[in-house]
Amino acid sequence: MVVPYKHEPFTDFTVEKNVEDYKKALAFVKGELGKEYPLIIGGEKIVTEDKYVSENPANKTEIVGYVSKANQELAEKAMQAANDAFASWRKWDPAARANILFRAAAIIRRRKHEFSAWLTYEAGKPWKEADADTAEGIDFLEYYARQMLRLKDGVEIESRPIEHNTFNYIPLGVGITISPWNFAFAIMAGTTIGPVVAGNTILLKPATTTPVVAYKFMEVLMEAGLPAGVVNYIPGSGAVIGDYLVDHPKTRFVNFTGSKDVGLRIAERAAKVQEGQIWMKRVIAEMGGKDTIIVDNDADLDLAVESIVYSAFGFSGQKCSACSRAVIHEDVYDEVLEKVAAKTKELTVGPTFNDNSNFMGPLNDQAAFNKVMDYIEIGKQEGRLVAGGDGDSSEGYFIHPTVFADVDPKARLMQEEIFGPVVAFSKAKDFDELIDIANNTEYGLTGAVISNNRAHLEQARQDFHVGNLYFNRGCTAAIVGYHPFGGFNMSGTDSKAGGPDYLLNFLQPKTVSETF
Repeated sequence: MVVPYKHEPFTDFTVEKNVEDYKKALAFVKGELGKEYPLIIGGEKIVTEDKYVSENPANKTEIVGYVSKANQELAEKAMQAANDAFASWRKWDPAARANILFRAAAIIRRRKHEFSAWLTYEAGKPWKEADADTAEGIDFLEYYARQMLRLKDGVEIESRPIEHNTFNYIPLGVGITISPWNFAFAIMAGTTIGPVVAGNTILLKPATTTPVVAYKFMEVLMEAGLPAGVVNYIPGSGAVIGDYLVDHPKTRFVNFTGSKDVGLRIAERAAKVQEGQIWMKRVIAEMGGKDTIIVDNDADLDLAVESIVYSAFGFSGQKCSACSRAVIHEDVYDEVLEKVAAKTKELTVGPTFNDNSNFMGPLNDQAAFNKVMDYIEIGKQEGRLVAGGDGDSSEGYFIHPTVFADVDPKARLMQEEIFGPVVAFSKAKDFDELIDIANNTEYGLTGAVISNNRAHLEQARQDFHVGNLYFNRGCTAAIVGYHPFGGFNMSGTDSKAGGPDYLLNFLQPKTVSETF
C-alpha cells in the first residue's frame, strides 16, 4: 500500500535547533565550495576544458564551483546514451520507477538543510525561500511517483462480448529538460523526474548560473539506483547545444521553464520537422507572468498589505508568480499604498549565507541586476517612486525593494516582466475596472483578490483569466498537489506542474483491441 501524499513541511526557523542545524549545513557547504564538477553522460563522468564558473551572487568573489560545459559533440553523445537507455527504461515496471523517486526523496529529506544551503550559496536564497525550494523538490518526487502508480494500469474503457479493449499509457522517448535558476532545485527536479517516472529518458540542461545544485541532484539519482543514461547532465549554452538538441530528430519533447522569448523560440524550432524525424515534438513550456493582486474597497487592508509585500519581494521578486502589479480600488488606494511603502522600507537586504537576518538576498547575476535597475529608471518616468529605487553591485547584486505609485495600466512597468523586487500601483474606480486592468497583459499566470465581498470573489472566479487564482492571500507559494501550477496565454502551454494531469504531457495513450 502506498502512503497517501502529504507535502513536505517547511522548517520553523524560530526554533533554535533548526537555526543551529542550518548553520551547520551552511558551514559544510562552504567547505565544499570551489570544486570541479563533470558532465554525466550515460553514467560516465566527463571533464571538459571549457567550464562555467558558478559564483555566489551575494559575494561575487566566492566561487561555488567550476562546472564542465558540453559542446555539440558531447550533446550528441548524450542523445545516443539517452536513446539507448530508453530501450530498456520504458519497459521497467512503473512501480519500480516510482520506487527510485521515493528513495531519492528520502535521501534528500535526510540532507534537506544541505540542499537548502547550496541554494543559499549558489542562488542567493534566504533561508525560508531555500527551505521551501528544497521542500518543493521533495514534493515533486513524492507526488509524481504516486501519480505514476495511478496511471500505470491505464483507464478502463468499454469492451463487448466479441472483443476485449484496453487503454494504456506509454512513454514518448528522449526529452530535453531546460530548467531555470530561480527555483534551481525544485523546478529542475520536477521537470526532470516527471518525464522520467513516466518512462522517458532525459538530457538535463540546467541553468548556467546554478549548475552545482543540479549536479548534487544527479548524485542523489545515482545513489537511488537510477540506471545510467536515463538522466544525462549536460550544462551548456543555448546557442551551442540548446538549439542543436531542440532541432534534433530524435528529440521527442522539450520541457522548458524560462522567459517568454526563449520559450517561443523553442516552440518555433520544435515545430519544424527535421530529416529523419517521424513525430511531432511536444513542447511543455512555462514562460513567466505579469501578476496582479487586486484589492477592493471591502477588503482586510492589513492582509492586502502583507500579501502584496511578500508576493512582490519574496526572493527579490525573482519568481514568475511574483506580484509586480497592485491594482487598488480608489477608495482605499492611498491607505494601502502608504502601508505597503512603510512596510517595504522596513525590509532588510543583504547576504543570507551568514545568518537569517535579511529578508531579501541578491539578484541572480550582473545581467539581472542591470535589467532591474533599467526598469527602475523607466519607473521613475512612468510613476512616482515611494520606496526603494537604489541598488549596489559592488560585492553582490543587491537592490532595495521598490514601489512605484500612480502608474498607468498600459505603461511598460505594468506590462513587461521585470523579474525583480519592483511593484507598480494603479487605481481603479470599481471592481469591473479592477478585473479589466488585471487582465490587460499578454500573460495569465497567477493573480490574487483581496476582498470580503463574496459577489466580487465569484466574479473574479469567472473573469480573472489566470492559471492560478488565489483569494485573500498572496499570489506566490503554490504547493505541489494542492495548487497545480501553470498559466494561460503567453505564460506557457497551460501544463500544470504538481497537478493530476502533468505526467500525461510525457505519455501517449495506446488502445489495444482483441477480437475473440
